[in-house]
Amino acid sequence: MPHKAGRLIGISLLGATGVVIAVVAAGLGFRAYRQHLAAETLAIHSPMGVQEGSFVDVGGIRQWVQIRGEDRNNPVLLFVHGGPGGTTLPITSGWRRWEKQFTVVQWDQRGTGRTYGAAGDALAPTMTLERMTRDGLELTEYLRAHLHKDRIILVGHSWGSFLGIHMAKQRPELFYAYVGTGQVVGRTTFEKAFELTIARLQTRAASTGNSEALAELAPVAARPTMTQENRLIAEKWSSVLALPPADRLQPAGLIPPLFMPDFSLLDWYYWRKGDAFSKKYLTGRDGPMFQHDMASIGFEFSIPMFFFEGDADGVTPGGPAEQYFNQIRAPHKEFVWIRGGDHFIPFNRPDEFLAELAARVRPFAGN
Repeated sequence: MPHKAGRLIGISLLGATGVVIAVVAAGLGFRAYRQHLAAETLAIHSPMGVQEGSFVDVGGIRQWVQIRGEDRNNPVLLFVHGGPGGTTLPITSGWRRWEKQFTVVQWDQRGTGRTYGAAGDALAPTMTLERMTRDGLELTEYLRAHLHKDRIILVGHSWGSFLGIHMAKQRPELFYAYVGTGQVVGRTTFEKAFELTIARLQTRAASTGNSEALAELAPVAARPTMTQENRLIAEKWSSVLALPPADRLQPAGLIPPLFMPDFSLLDWYYWRKGDAFSKKYLTGRDGPMFQHDMASIGFEFSIPMFFFEGDADGVTPGGPAEQYFNQIRAPHKEFVWIRGGDHFIPFNRPDEFLAELAARVRPFAGN
């Protein structure tokens, strides 16, 4: 009898395993089908178009670069992603209209996505602002030669805005203009974000009638400095009160990220690994964004400067960016508030972002 019971259990387990395998196979098959349809939707067929992705030797390692556009005669736009470590490859189908007016370049930075996958943790000693700035400038030189352009337009988002503005400062002759969005200016950016977080926690505590939270948050709100004690209080009540993220990434593109063509499950693995890896070296109190203030590189820029900021950005609030921008001296500069925009306006509101690029920035590219 025990032998028969064991056989029945074995058969049941085998059957259950078979069902799991069948479900997984069906899911992968459906994903492959959706990716095939997405590839057709996103394909560039114009005779002057460009659609390529490859590893490029930059900074002594192989770094992944994607280039897409309807017309090679259009200006080149290099998008420097945030995170740090946040590859934008799977979330940019909403940029399809951008590719009609620009040749759009996406770059998996050192420690990010496919670039991280190719090199792994051996990159750790090189994860510095200085090295990554040189990477960006080397990549720009490559793009100028590869796409036959004298200059390009530089757009930096969040961490990428901090990296990008250093690129623009060091080698302005490579760029038609600089555009920062979710612009980080240093410690003041994160101090303002912390102040807003405490205010949100107080609002949530009041709405739930949590008097203990209100009592503990009150002295922090009175002086919302980012001390270790205050940060621990904020983390505690963010967890207890289930405070949702200040801003949500909700890509507006036609293709859900899971079905983005030419982005494998292994790519998703490297995306997660690279994101955690990059943050380990580039964020926090010891990271360059907290330790370096933008005032240290000065206020003189020899190219047009633009900041596109969401007035509802809770991750990198626009106030400190506006204060820094007001001190900038440049041949041309414009600060643009995107009303109701959060931290992710290039992805959540790509058409509005494109309209600003086309009207304000593209004319400086001369074509």
